Parts: sequence; C-alpha cells; structure tokens
Amino acid sequence: MDINEIIGETAPPVDNTPAKSAIYVWGYNHSGQTGRKGRERQLRIPKQLPPELFGCPAGANSRWLDIACGHEHTAAVASDGTLFTWGANEFGQLGNGTEEGRKHPEKVKQLQSEFVKSISCGAHCTAAIAEPRENDGTISTSRLWVWGQNQGSNFPRLFWGAFTPNTIICQVSCGSVHVVALSECGLLQAWGYNEYGQLGRGITCEGLQGPRVIKGYAKFLDEASELVKITQVSCGEYHSAAISENGEVYTWGLGSVGQLGHCSLQSGDKELLPRRVVALDGIFIKDVACGGVHSCALTSKGALYAWGGSQAGQLGLGPQTRSFSLIPNESDTYFRNIPILVVPNGVQLVACGHSHTLVYMRDGRIHGWGYNSYGQAANEKSTYAWYPSPVDWCVGEVRKLAAGGGHSAVLTDACSLKELCEFRLAESVTLSNASEIEDVASRTGSEALARLCERLREHSLHGDEFDCDDDTRNGND
Repeated sequence: MDINEIIGETAPPVDNTPAKSAIYVWGYNHSGQTGRKGRERQLRIPKQLPPELFGCPAGANSRWLDIACGHEHTAAVASDGTLFTWGANEFGQLGNGTEEGRKHPEKVKQLQSEFVKSISCGAHCTAAIAEPRENDGTISTSRLWVWGQNQGSNFPRLFWGAFTPNTIICQVSCGSVHVVALSECGLLQAWGYNEYGQLGRGITCEGLQGPRVIKGYAKFLDEASELVKITQVSCGEYHSAAISENGEVYTWGLGSVGQLGHCSLQSGDKELLPRRVVALDGIFIKDVACGGVHSCALTSKGALYAWGGSQAGQLGLGPQTRSFSLIPNESDTYFRNIPILVVPNGVQLVACGHSHTLVYMRDGRIHGWGYNSYGQAANEKSTYAWYPSPVDWCVGEVRKLAAGGGHSAVLTDACSLKELCEFRLAESVTLSNASEIEDVASRTGSEALARLCERLREHSLHGDEFDCDDDTRNGND
C-alpha cells in the first residue's frame, strides 16, 4: 500500500468536521495565562496544552470550538459547549466568583447549563454567547453572558442591555473598558466607558455608561449619519471597528495614532460616530481586527491592510519606512493614519493583540509581527518583529487565532487521518527523536511537523529556549 493511502492523503474525510483539535498557547505568563500548571517563566515556543489539563484522559478525542485572549487571561470553548478560563482574575474575569487567579484551565461552572458557542476576552472582562442546553423553544438560541470589570458581576450574568429579550446575539467583542454586541438583525449596542467616543454615541461621557444601540453611521465627515446593517465588529483598546453587509469598514473612538484609518477626525484625536474608512472604498472587507492602537482589515481575496500605531512594529512595515508619518513629540511616535497593503494575498485569518499581529496563510503557515519580547509574535528572539515572521510550532489546520496583551493562542484541527498522525507525532517529539520524525515528516509531505522538529533542534543547539521549560525536553507536561 502507498504511504499516502496509509496516512489518508488519497481519502479525504466526507465532511470538514475535525476528528481532533489542539490548543497552543505561548508568550507572556506572569499570571499563568499560557496554562502551564503554574510555571512562572515566559514560553517563547507555542506549546500544545494536553487534554489532561482540561480533565480529559490521555489520547481522548478532544475537540475545541473557540479560543480568546485577554490582557492576562485566556478562555477556550470545548466541543461540548463547556467553557474553560485561566490566568489573571483581579476583576473577576475568569467567572468563578472570586478575584483569585489560576494558572491552569478550569470549567466555568455557572455556565454548565448553557452550550457556549463563542467567547471574547477584553482587557479585564469576558463575554460569551451561549444557548440553553434545555430549551422548549421559548428562549433565544444565542444569548449574551458577561462578567468581569465593569460588567456588574464576577459570575457570568445574562445580559440583554438595550436589546429586547430573546434577541439573537451573533457576536460580541470586548475592548479595554468597553464592550460591543451585534444582533442577528445587524444592530450594535455598546456599553462601558466613553471618554474617547468608543461607544459611538456622537459625544464623550465621563464615568461608566449603560448600554445603548448605535444608531448613526456616517459615510463622510460632512454627511448626515444613517443606519447601516453590520455583520462583524471588533474592539481595540479605546476604539472600535465594524463591517457593513456591503463589506465597508466603519471605525470610531480614539484615533490619536491613526488607528481609525481617517485622514482627519471629527473631534481632535477622536471620532465620536462610526465613520466609513474611505481609503478602503471599493474593496470588499470580510474581517476586521483591532489591537491596542492599530487595526487590520482582511479582504475576501486574502489581502491584508493595516493602519494605526507601529511603535512596536505591529503594522509589519519595518522600523523606518516612508510609509510612516513621524509626529514630532517626546516619544517620536510612528503611525499610519490610512490603510496600507501589508500582505497582498493568501491571508486566511487575522488577530490583533495589544501590540502584535498574527495571520494564518493559505499555505498553512502562521506569521506574526510586532512586540515580541516574550516570543508572542515570532520565532526569532528579538524585542520587535518588524516584518511578518513565521511561527513554526503548530500542527494541524488553523481554525482560530487569538492575541492578547503579551500572549498568543492558536486552535488547530485535524480533519484527516494524515493530520491525526501528525498530531500524535507532534505530541511525542523530543530532542532525541526530532531528527527521525523530521525525516519521516519530510518524506510524507507533512511540512508543519517537519518545521516543528527543525525548530526544536535549532533551539536546542542554541541552548536557550528549553531552559525556561524543562518539560519540553521529554515531551511531558
């Protein structure tokens, strides 16, 4: 029998349902957000979290639906709708009713009666979209639960806000101190702090603001606002971005370093109402992501545009180019206030952390750039990754990227026998067998597994990476 038949190359699955998933987390670990059983040091190498860490037996057919990163906490949704959280908890963002952090994943017990469908982490809060496990048909199939800073509870609480009860919620995004939720009919509601106009109400406000539906979207600065149907939303630190059903991008909030993508702003360094990013007119955008002070937009054809602050290289354009505007102040801040094409094609997914960016390419590789002091953006050991650089430690088909304050996470799936074999071999790679597994992987076309083995051997030769995580040497967690 041909080796390709054995590993499933010529027998693709009937559907695209994953047989197994894996979670990789890496980067800053001060609060245990990488889920490494309390180890304090940073993890510069993406490492798979074993099923045992989530209470599953070794070799279990574990699968995952979603993952998200906050400033110093992480959340993941299992295929059975169970939500796990870990990391910092000073504002109750883990949802266990306390303010004590934990350095390994634990179930959010208060949501066990719900099937969690998706999760979003803000700086110090968390929001989940879930449906009741038992439903007689009278309850909304997608409800919003919120907890943590400014959310009124350290436990998950059901939240309708300005929407009517039983409104179907299809997405939620959390910023530093504000949250925006999207209904099935394309309406946005926002709540939290509004000192920079990040709630899109046309004014700034002091203090915590209650929820209100965003009713005005402006095409141009001097035009009256109108209602627009929204299909996707993302919150940055103090700014927000949304996509209309026509693929147009609207941004609002703080724009002090160009993160809104407008040549000029409505109110000094702020945009108080959602306004269309005219530089992207005529380009259909399918995804938008906001970081601390930068933003990215992904087209339907796989082109990536970026704009905003780039002091740490989070735009991927290099340390000094003519694409930057230099503002003469004390910090010599570099920024780009209109979108620029960073990657011309091939991008499948994008995620923005506070000061770094991750993308998943059509060729199956992950690339990152930006602040990299903890290895959260690239393989290379450098404070800044100024250009797109590979992150070659993950095996499987990437389904979700997540980027937080200083850490990153990736959810990958195995949908074929070949990918299942790659998962199993990746779990068993050690320094002693890396060369042998790399040889087999190279001969059978398992490029991601071969790159993982190569990176493992390279870093062991330098003698620096594995000092921070001895268990990587023997393949145990």
